[in-house]
Amino acid sequence: MSPYKSIALIALLPALGFLTERFLLYGLREFMRKRGWHWGELLVSSLRFVPTLWALLLALHLTSQSVELPKSLLSLKDKLLWLFLILSFSLFLSRLVGNFVTLYMKSYREDMPATSLVSQIARVVVLLVGTIVALDKVGIAITPLITAFGIGGLAVALAVRDTLENLFAGFHMLATRHIKPGDYIRLQSGEEGFVEDINWRNTILRQPANNLIIVPNSKLSNSIVVNFHMPAPELNVIIPLGVSYDSDLDKVEEVTLRVATEVHREVDTSVREFEPKVRFTGFGDFSINFNVILRAKDFESQHLLRHEFLKRLKKAYDREGIKIPYPVREVLLSEKAQTLY
Repeated sequence: MSPYKSIALIALLPALGFLTERFLLYGLREFMRKRGWHWGELLVSSLRFVPTLWALLLALHLTSQSVELPKSLLSLKDKLLWLFLILSFSLFLSRLVGNFVTLYMKSYREDMPATSLVSQIARVVVLLVGTIVALDKVGIAITPLITAFGIGGLAVALAVRDTLENLFAGFHMLATRHIKPGDYIRLQSGEEGFVEDINWRNTILRQPANNLIIVPNSKLSNSIVVNFHMPAPELNVIIPLGVSYDSDLDKVEEVTLRVATEVHREVDTSVREFEPKVRFTGFGDFSINFNVILRAKDFESQHLLRHEFLKRLKKAYDREGIKIPYPVREVLLSEKAQTLY
């Protein structure tokens, strides 16, 4: 085979592999996605960049067949081709295993949250096995390498101590199931948000304003955390209010409960079976204070529930003549101060 044909072959086959991946596999993935065949979609997605690499290896193999090489170079060529072929297959298999682990946890294992940490560990294990097989195939002894890694393991552990601490902290959070994706949590330091993911190093929180907070797993595991979704996502919504001292408290309670019951019956974010409560708490500087207790389906649902309740309660108080007093301060001046003015 002439050099020009070899160059053309090396350029043509990877290009065909790329076009196959770009159009055929992309169309197949969209076809499966529209029909809800998640397993097929994951299978096709795992092949990203792999067909192009396999086509390049095939082109190199075919080109080398027509070239006379010394035995040493021929043996080296075969070993390298086998090495990259096994590694590329391991890459494909690691993606496939990681994707299927995530799909399995989301579909069938409610007790084990589907986080990227679990899928990443599955991928690393498959890649490690593939690397060992590839090294063995090309004739590199594995036992001395394992021994060397064992001797250097202590030094490596000390060098990546923070990374290992975050990794094991992530495993601890997943094992205890105190925090999982979808939960709304608040840290002792004040940061709060929905748990988006737990990976090998960080926990990702999404604030209600749609910003992301990156928290190292070790910091999160050592912090006092309030989980608003545990033991159940439902939570009480306590709304502090106050009425004038001239108010009839029985009437205030009756009107407030009527409005609260109406809101609970009509607003979708409320827990319908919960009975709202009114509890007077004390005499304030300018009002008699009390709390209204509602119940929302989850942390995010409380905002609409509070919004609707306050709007309707203001209208009801206006109709019934119940006053919500403004803050009042009475200032007393001494005789000496009065003479100055």
